Amino acid sequence: MKIKVSKCVFNSTHVSEYQDLQLMSHLAEIGDFQLPTSHLYAYTPLINSHDHLVGNWLPKAGKNRPYPTTDIWVEEMKTSPSYLERNKVWFNDGKFNLLKGNAKLLTTLGIYKNIFSGCHVVQDHAPNQKKSYYEQFPIYVPENYRQCHSISLGNWWGGKSARSEWKSTKGKMPFILHLAEGTNEKARSAFGIFERLNLLKPNSLIIHGIALVPPEIKKCAQVGTSICCCPESNLFLIGRTIDIPACMEYGVNLVLGTDSTMSGSFNLLAELKIFHREYPQIAARDIYRFITENAARALMLPEPYGRLSETTSELLLLEPKDDDPFQNLLQVEIPDIALLVHKGTPIYGDAILLSGFKIKEDNYYFFSLSGRQKFVIGHPEKIIDKVDSLLGYHKEFHYIPF
Repeated sequence: MKIKVSKCVFNSTHVSEYQDLQLMSHLAEIGDFQLPTSHLYAYTPLINSHDHLVGNWLPKAGKNRPYPTTDIWVEEMKTSPSYLERNKVWFNDGKFNLLKGNAKLLTTLGIYKNIFSGCHVVQDHAPNQKKSYYEQFPIYVPENYRQCHSISLGNWWGGKSARSEWKSTKGKMPFILHLAEGTNEKARSAFGIFERLNLLKPNSLIIHGIALVPPEIKKCAQVGTSICCCPESNLFLIGRTIDIPACMEYGVNLVLGTDSTMSGSFNLLAELKIFHREYPQIAARDIYRFITENAARALMLPEPYGRLSETTSELLLLEPKDDDPFQNLLQVEIPDIALLVHKGTPIYGDAILLSGFKIKEDNYYFFSLSGRQKFVIGHPEKIIDKVDSLLGYHKEFHYIPF
């Protein structure tokens, strides 16, 4: 279903000011149905450029922070109480087959983490899976990518060498890897190896890049290599992020991700607040680009991802918390999402807005949140019940709002 979006809130001066981002404030007309509220802000839904869907367990792992490199944390994490508890639900045999056993319980939890933060796309950094893995979810998990875990640890979790993986892209899909995730010499030398392997390419997406220095960031900008910052994860594990002012100065294609909740924040809305707290000088409209236009470019996504048009099948409607719609994004919480639509299908939002869609109610879960009746596609409550039955007790996931 296509949704027609028409201007209604801002005057022409405001609309003109925001046109470069294809952001408008509107009423949405769904078929012949007009939304009963005229004050909602309309956006293109958000894009989480880095997550590990199977890893969104709680609490965080990391008893010896800060780490000089996350290579140390990766091994330590495998013996943490949180990881061992997660193994009671899905024991990873080292092959990272995410279609095997109870992996779907965990990856679906990760999907809901993203749905409840207004995301219609999440990049799942894991070894490439079978096509059916990516097709099972109600939001878009891109399957067209190649990956390597990192330069320092190689593809320990599955896949070929970094150079072989990049060659498989033929320049037509993103190549994604963790790089320079630390402060020690090993982390500092990673970019040089990356460059010598001829991986500094327009379709490469560097995750974290904490140790990159300004001349290296400038090279990324010149070539078109994208960089993903995961602020909470970087601060929690290492104590710093990549040099964000240098990224802005050189115009690198910067994007944001959550990482998993084993080290990162509990969803992308929280990540935006953390980034804004650490870098208040970065304009809110630029932060919006990081999670829309820039992310679509980094992940090489087709239209309409990353932009909002007047007729769309992708839509995010938010309650206004601020007069400026960009600042508004930095303030909203899970209950403030009035409607998330993906491919014309309502995914999450206020139950009252479902009357504009032809749906089967059995395909949705309904619940109360902050005094409002909400809906979400699928049945996350059954996922929680199954996890609880495997554990033998109730497990709280803070990104699930019921």
